[in-house]
Amino acid sequence: MNPYNTTPPPSRPWWKTTPALLGLLALVALLSAVSFPLGFFVMIAAMMAVWVLPSWRWYAKLGATFGAFFLMLISAGMSGQLDDSGPDKSEASAQDAAHAGSGATASPTTSKAPELTDYTGKALDEAEKGARAAGFTPGRHDASAEGRPIVVRSAWTVCFQKADTAAKSVAFAAVRNDEPCPTNDGGPLPWPTMPDVVGDTYNTAVKALERAGIDLDSVTLDDVYLDIDAPTAEEAAKEGDEWRVCFQRPDENSEVTSTTTVHLDLGQWTDADLVQECPSKKDTTYKIPANDPEYDDSDSDSDGTTGGGSTGGGSSSSDGGGSSVGTVHPGSFCSQPGATGVTKAGTPMVCGPGSDGRNRWRSS
Repeated sequence: MNPYNTTPPPSRPWWKTTPALLGLLALVALLSAVSFPLGFFVMIAAMMAVWVLPSWRWYAKLGATFGAFFLMLISAGMSGQLDDSGPDKSEASAQDAAHAGSGATASPTTSKAPELTDYTGKALDEAEKGARAAGFTPGRHDASAEGRPIVVRSAWTVCFQKADTAAKSVAFAAVRNDEPCPTNDGGPLPWPTMPDVVGDTYNTAVKALERAGIDLDSVTLDDVYLDIDAPTAEEAAKEGDEWRVCFQRPDENSEVTSTTTVHLDLGQWTDADLVQECPSKKDTTYKIPANDPEYDDSDSDSDGTTGGGSTGGGSSSSDGGGSSVGTVHPGSFCSQPGATGVTKAGTPMVCGPGSDGRNRWRSS
């Protein structure tokens, strides 16, 4: 056996060599300068080749990956592929076609430059695109006194625009899409203030909120009773004169911004209800007093102690024939065993001992 083997190792294919891969990375930069999408796809192919073909160490492959990515961005940026400040290509093409169709007799002095449209109330990105098409260089800033940076232009609305015809520039002052425009550029945002609707019926309260400029989608409803569920907006609107505002948040004259939730705590009663006023605090009382575990029904029980002067005759109303108390809430406490009622959905309920031994409303 010859220990001195001088046979040269087999040569690698040219497309697996380091110069070939470096040439592919250079091709990424060249194509990115011409077309950013084409350069991006070639970069993906180059990265796959770098990690699969050569016998480089892992850190060399990682360095080549980041190098190719930044090379693509730099080339595309220098060539204007990533620059959104240039004129809209479709509109520029249309202008070129118009100039070509006008023939050689057209004179630069007779061509009329596009006029700058009033973009107040329009999306900021649309305004900037139209300004560039008209030959103006757009600028942008926060129209409020807060001086916030503008990042996503489609999420901002133009409030004011000021054009400099001589310099061919225009400044757009904008606010976020869900914000009101200030009175003057750089002024405070005129948020609506909360009116006082405590004591009003639901219908009256809704009208007051609308007059104040408050979005009704920001309003949430809750009840003030322990035995009644909160209504939905649709349910409260159907019985708008029966539901009354007992408590409100925020307080009167507080600003209602785009992130503010308006809370209305409602009580419900008609002329037939025993309780026809708001409680002193939320969740402290029952709409139907008989649902209160501490409710004293001695007056209604007095009719059962009749005849014979016997101490046991008719002393319990739970032996049958309990009275009806109207609408009740399933699972809430009740004090008169055998009493009957119905839920808001019309399900019959009866007052009887629950799993904890206390009387609760349950299905009959």
